[in-house]
Amino acid sequence: MKATPLAIPDVLLIEPKVFGDARGYFYESFNQAAFDAAVGRKVAFVQDNHSRSARHVLRGLHYQIQQTQGKLVRVIEGEVFDVAVDLRQSSPTFGKWVGAILSAENRHQLWVPEGFAHGFVVLSDYASFLYKTTDYYAPEHERCIKWDDPSIGIEWPFEGEPMLSSKDRAGGSLKDADLFD
Repeated sequence: MKATPLAIPDVLLIEPKVFGDARGYFYESFNQAAFDAAVGRKVAFVQDNHSRSARHVLRGLHYQIQQTQGKLVRVIEGEVFDVAVDLRQSSPTFGKWVGAILSAENRHQLWVPEGFAHGFVVLSDYASFLYKTTDYYAPEHERCIKWDDPSIGIEWPFEGEPMLSSKDRAGGSLKDADLFD
């Protein structure tokens, strides 16, 4: 696999090696040793999640203030624009965001480490989104920052209003958010 740091170097775009011929294709979607080498530390995943969403559904920007979660995310059906926002106050990239197109076609993955808010919007008719997490879901520690907070300025690649859950509609601002050191 090829791991490329994005504008926020702790967030990695991961591209697997795909072997294909007339019969189809094969690729290794996860290898613990290769992933740990790319990230530069041992990472243990404890939970796998799968969501399927329709066009213009936007999920996020989510994070857990305790039981923090690193996420390795990928799309196996459709296409999304995936975003990570740095919530680490001591980081030189605090409050900045990076984004990448993830699709079933490009097979790219994104590593979103602990200390980041995460979200995505579906660009295709539907998208199936898979992600591994480094800690368990803990609703009492979950927080949400509004997807269109002007202080972050995410350039979402769609026109109009997204489809949001009530939780995401009620997201707060970065300036009022619980943050990491």
